[in-house]
Amino acid sequence: MTITLTNPAGLPETDIYHQVSVATGSKLVHIAGQVAWDADGSTVGEGDLAAQTERCYLNIGTALAGVGASFDDVVKLTVYVVDWTPDQMPSLLAGISGAKAKLGTAAAPPASLLGVAALDVPEHLIEIEATAVLV
Repeated sequence: MTITLTNPAGLPETDIYHQVSVATGSKLVHIAGQVAWDADGSTVGEGDLAAQTERCYLNIGTALAGVGASFDDVVKLTVYVVDWTPDQMPSLLAGISGAKAKLGTAAAPPASLLGVAALDVPEHLIEIEATAVLV
C-alpha cells in the first residue's frame, strides 16, 4: 500500500499534519474515537490534555496493530477537544510528540480539530478517530 502525504501549492504547511493524503490499497479501516482509557477502562491523565492526547494516540496504535497496520497507514485523523481554545495547542502538540516518540513514527496525516462541549464522560478531554488504508 502506498500513501503519499502532500501540501499542494497554495495551501499552508503546518507542523502537525499534511493537507492531503492519497492512498492506494484494498482495505479501508475505520477506528472508533479513542479516549484516554487504559486497557482496564480507567482514565489516564485526568485533567491533563497532553497525557490524554498521548494515550489516545497509543490506543489508536494498539487498534492499528490489531489489524496488521501502523500509523504509516493512517490517511485521516479527526480530533475532538472539550472546550477547545488555541492556548491549548502546546499541550496537544506535547501529547502528539510524546506518542509519536513511543510509537516510533513521524507520520502526519491530514487532520481536523473540532472543539466540542463534552465527551462520553466528564474526565475525557479529547477523543481521536482514525481512518487507515491497507493493501
